[in-house]
Amino acid sequence: MAIIIVCAVIAGLTGIDQLIKLWAIANLQGQPARPFLQIGSLDWMHLRYLENNGAAFSMLSGNRGFLIVFPIIMIAACLYILHRYGKTRRWLQIALPLIAAGGLGNLIDRIFRGGSVVDYLDFQLCNFAVFNFADICVTVGVGIVIIGLLFLEKELPEAKTVKNAERIPYAHTAAALEKAELLPEAGEWPEAEAAPLREDAQEAAPAKEHEADAGA
Repeated sequence: MAIIIVCAVIAGLTGIDQLIKLWAIANLQGQPARPFLQIGSLDWMHLRYLENNGAAFSMLSGNRGFLIVFPIIMIAACLYILHRYGKTRRWLQIALPLIAAGGLGNLIDRIFRGGSVVDYLDFQLCNFAVFNFADICVTVGVGIVIIGLLFLEKELPEAKTVKNAERIPYAHTAAALEKAELLPEAGEWPEAEAAPLREDAQEAAPAKEHEADAGA
């Protein structure tokens, strides 16, 4: 995935997150919770304004410095991994932009909103933390990474190449060797016939023999 497309995706998701938070500040701040998602008799979700000065589930509350530095490192790591391995692992092209966008959306809150993140989604079916769109992006991205490492990593092109190389049956190789002609041993080589002499060499041979007899 080209770096321009990655940046556009991250910027788009971050923009959506910030627009929703601006709407929540204008319409939910100081207001009681309101029903948001109801299916039949089940009340799934409420909209409730909350400012969280910690990480997920209010962990690390008050540690603003760490909560600013860590997302920056996480975003940089996502971009590096995507550049390094994104071409061979397509699932990273979906997961890492989601994680980077979610981290960037909450990072903007911590820098420009006094260290607190605006949350507004309150899940009702169980006792769950209030969260936002950026948290959803990070959660979905991490889930895709886990699925990719557990199930998709086995289907890499490199793994397929090695697997195909190991499928050459030994029996076929042995049969081919048996059918091959073996080289003869040193004593079994046939005697080569002498090459015929050229005409000038044939005429010179008797003269040399005559000179040798005269010298003797």
